[in-house]
Amino acid sequence: MVTPYSPEEMPLTRALRGETFSNLELFMLARGASEGVWLSINGTPIRDARGGIEGGVVVLRDISLIKRELQKVELLSNVVEATADAVIVTDRGGLIEYVNPAFEAATGYTSAEVLGGNPSILKSGAHTREFYAGLWRTLLEGQVFRDTFINRKKSGELFMTEQTITPIRKPDGGISHVVSVGKDVTQLRRAAQRESTLLLARSVQQRLFPSAPPLVPGFDIYGATFVADVTGGDYYDFIPLPDERLGILVADVSGHGFDSALLMAETRAVLRATAQTTSEPSEILAVVNRVLHGDTEAHRFATLLLVSLHVPSRSLTYSGAGHLPGYLLDRRGAVKAELPATGLPLGLFPESVYETRSVGRVESGDTLVLLTDGVTDCGLPEEELFGAERTLDVIRSSLGARSSEVVEKIYRAVRAFENGEPQRDDVTTVVLTCLLGT
Repeated sequence: MVTPYSPEEMPLTRALRGETFSNLELFMLARGASEGVWLSINGTPIRDARGGIEGGVVVLRDISLIKRELQKVELLSNVVEATADAVIVTDRGGLIEYVNPAFEAATGYTSAEVLGGNPSILKSGAHTREFYAGLWRTLLEGQVFRDTFINRKKSGELFMTEQTITPIRKPDGGISHVVSVGKDVTQLRRAAQRESTLLLARSVQQRLFPSAPPLVPGFDIYGATFVADVTGGDYYDFIPLPDERLGILVADVSGHGFDSALLMAETRAVLRATAQTTSEPSEILAVVNRVLHGDTEAHRFATLLLVSLHVPSRSLTYSGAGHLPGYLLDRRGAVKAELPATGLPLGLFPESVYETRSVGRVESGDTLVLLTDGVTDCGLPEEELFGAERTLDVIRSSLGARSSEVVEKIYRAVRAFENGEPQRDDVTTVVLTCLLGT
């Protein structure tokens, strides 16, 4: 036998020295044994008639099984105390006998406040009597109950918890206790709801973009928006205008996400309604500006570049509201005209004035390109931006290609320039090419 005790500390030696002791625990390990033995030892000296010690009695009891069970209980207790899930133990009548620290953190109640009370203090009123009746019916049948509860913290704040409630049976089959383990899923549920809302908004927003480019004899037209988030603030459109004109535009609403998508939708609605009465770009922008100024907060605005193509004569006019320039390139890739802004962004000042400017006639092989700053301003933080010149170089390398191919090529070039980093802004491009021979 191997023991950490010295011979002087052995139970019989101590009894022979005159000590009386009880429930002395001693762990002993037999040679070659995988598990040792726990012993509970009682000892007492044997005295003669004069009180002298003439011997000793030691009684050993194997308590190994008891010790192992206690170790399991201690381990389980430590696990319950340390777990991030809220644990409640009640008696069969529903009175709370134990809560762990996670319960205190989740609900704001201390154990002293709830012990002896009822879990009903967490009720929020969101569940019916039938719900709780079904819970207890399930438990009394000896079954586990699982569901998501909407509970109320001590502060009054509502929170959602996925709870598993288990009845604990006695040897005779009756229920002695009920254990509830709850996982706070409030943030997960709210995130899922936000995601669902954003996906719905994305679906609606996607329907606001043109379903297909217009078919205009002598021209190849294409546009696309690649959003950085579920929803975006970029917008492009092709709008029939009076007097045999076609409106071609790109816009960029400040910010990202759901609010920007709503402002984009309003911009589109007002612009399309106004375009039914006039083909003059500056007049259209002036109306949109006044409406947006009345509906938006001071820090929200939109930039927009609207080009009007007179189809019979192939002449271009435009007006720009704080938007970055568009470009008209000839068949060799030289810049024939730049289309800078002619007024302030939309929504900032109610009386902003916009100017309509003439670009001239589109010739065979010419290319018109309209962009948002997600193209030109992309790049890694603190490093050089993609810029307008790189964009024009991509177009020059694609002369003769279809407009859809040019749009896709610009986007691929932008993403390659960002070197695998997450896309930080919406990328929108519209390309119009006057077909050769027309």
